[in-house]
Amino acid sequence: MACDKSFCSNYLLLSPEKAGVIDLLRILIYSDVHKREFLDSSEEGEESFERRWIMFVSILVQKLLLLVAKPLSLIGSVIKFLLNLLSSNRNFGRLLVNCFRGQSAYLVIAIWHNKMDFLGSYNFWNDYQRKVTTHAFMLRDRDTIMVAFRGTEPFNAADWCLDFDLSRYELPGVGNIHGGFMKALGLQKTLGWPKELDPLLKTPAPFAYYAIREKLRSLLGENDKVKYVLTGHSLGGALAILFPAILAIHGETWLMERLEGVYTFGQPRVGDDKFGEFMERVLKEYRIAYFRFVYANDIVPRLPFDDSASMFTHFGRCCYFNSKYQGKVIPEEPNKNYFSPLPMIPMMINAWYELMRSFIITWEKGPNYKEGLLLRIFRVIGLLIPGIPAHTPQDYVNSTRLGGSQLFLHQY
Repeated sequence: MACDKSFCSNYLLLSPEKAGVIDLLRILIYSDVHKREFLDSSEEGEESFERRWIMFVSILVQKLLLLVAKPLSLIGSVIKFLLNLLSSNRNFGRLLVNCFRGQSAYLVIAIWHNKMDFLGSYNFWNDYQRKVTTHAFMLRDRDTIMVAFRGTEPFNAADWCLDFDLSRYELPGVGNIHGGFMKALGLQKTLGWPKELDPLLKTPAPFAYYAIREKLRSLLGENDKVKYVLTGHSLGGALAILFPAILAIHGETWLMERLEGVYTFGQPRVGDDKFGEFMERVLKEYRIAYFRFVYANDIVPRLPFDDSASMFTHFGRCCYFNSKYQGKVIPEEPNKNYFSPLPMIPMMINAWYELMRSFIITWEKGPNYKEGLLLRIFRVIGLLIPGIPAHTPQDYVNSTRLGGSQLFLHQY
């Protein structure tokens, strides 16, 4: 089906399923990529090598993911079974199981100390992938509703394709937004972002944005004093901050006024600098607190790159924690693009420290902080790629429990 693009002023859409081996090689050699079938762009100018390289990587990774989707899912099923078999229902063991099942939004339960009523877990439709790819759950206490978006499932190729889909849409007066995240949140292939859904439209599952918005309208309408917060880890964090952006675009003033805060953990970059300026204005206007938590050398908050070629950048405060779980508020996380030569040696030293810490943290902080064998294996992998184990939910749980309280005192 043809994609509706009338809602945006500019766009760059990548279709990896249409790209062959020769097409991939041509991206690196020739600058006339707008003539290729796998690319749909509103601009027909010659692309720089840096941007062609980004397209090449995005398409190549997505094609490889689609190629290994079935064996990856099978491996994931085996690992899930073994983890569930070994962990039973023990505190952080269970948390770690949920992490590797992709249900990383469960880290919010460990972070939120209040007892909250479980409202439901939901699966949402992706109109571009023609399958369910987005998941969220909702909790509630007396005066707060929490919406938590699930992060990337490690053994789900479709989820990873969303992360590496560097298609982008430029919305008038808003800026460029990551295409993969928009699709996960509920962008419709033939209708774009209509304010209201067509009542005759039938899909196997609801769209995340519209379903959550309707649920919030209903719940908040029951009590004028109730507020809500949005949260998520990794991909879930990107969806959490994108949700109010679409509310603002649709002029949902009532819902924006009831939004108390957005808390993201290990969130990747969502849009360009113009989008960041738009969100800064929106957050300030409605007095919405935005806490973007980044732990140490986590690679995901440093992607996509913040440069002129990729056009992505963060906005708002960064609540940064070092490997000792000491937090501070800074404009941007250190080593913002990760792959820089100078910080590599300190990162490697830090990875050794994190591995050693995994054996002594129980003695220092108590049994609730015990790390299992699988996480220690990831710590070993981190000796080569420090940013991988740093993205696990357990480090974010530890950060907020041991060093996060003072950061919550900062309000807009």
